[in-house]
Amino acid sequence: MYALGVFTSPTHDMKSIVKISNANICQQDNSVILQNISLHIGEGEFTYLIGKTGSGKSSLLKTLYAALPLTTGHGEVADFDLKDITRKNVHLLRRKLGIVFQDFNLLTDRNVAENLLFVLRATGWTDEADMNKRMQEVLTEVGLIHKQQAMPYELSGGEQQRVVIARALLNKPILLLADEPTGNLDPETSDDVLTLLRNLAKQHNTAVLCATHDYRILQNFPARIIRVQQGKLIDDEGITIR
Repeated sequence: MYALGVFTSPTHDMKSIVKISNANICQQDNSVILQNISLHIGEGEFTYLIGKTGSGKSSLLKTLYAALPLTTGHGEVADFDLKDITRKNVHLLRRKLGIVFQDFNLLTDRNVAENLLFVLRATGWTDEADMNKRMQEVLTEVGLIHKQQAMPYELSGGEQQRVVIARALLNKPILLLADEPTGNLDPETSDDVLTLLRNLAKQHNTAVLCATHDYRILQNFPARIIRVQQGKLIDDEGITIR
């Protein structure tokens, strides 16, 4: 953990949500971008993943949600083995995850409620009453219950990102992966989004891995920091994680 500027390792009794050991992370063309890395993230732990553009942050996140294959080393996310997972089972892993991107990727021809209901149907929900209840619950959590009939173009950037976070929370994930979630936002709105993510992690004991290059939020919202540097993962004390 990171408290008062001091890094400490996750506690041993904390359930591991992410367990990566001696793994190579490859890009889409199968070239290795991170070599012989290990990463452990515990239940409810908030962790930053930082590094230069092109350093491998996004490739690591894509490997964690099985958009890129893991072929070397051991990888386990939410009790799914990343080396053994099949295309047929990827959706089962992703039901346990929430994913937040820099680009909002909302369906522009549907209002906020319909965007969320679409995801619920796509992930196996069938009861309309249950879907509407869950949709309203997550919108309440992100402070947008009054915007459920709004179209995406009627929302500010910060509001759109809140909808994206609500979408990520629909299936009560145990791990939330955020890839530059404040990249398109002004500083004040970025702080609001980070506050929301931190509070949600605490309330639901959800592990969060947040990739960012915004060093300002690291100072304002201190937490565990993992650096991507020269093909390795380095913890906040400068020790390579193996």
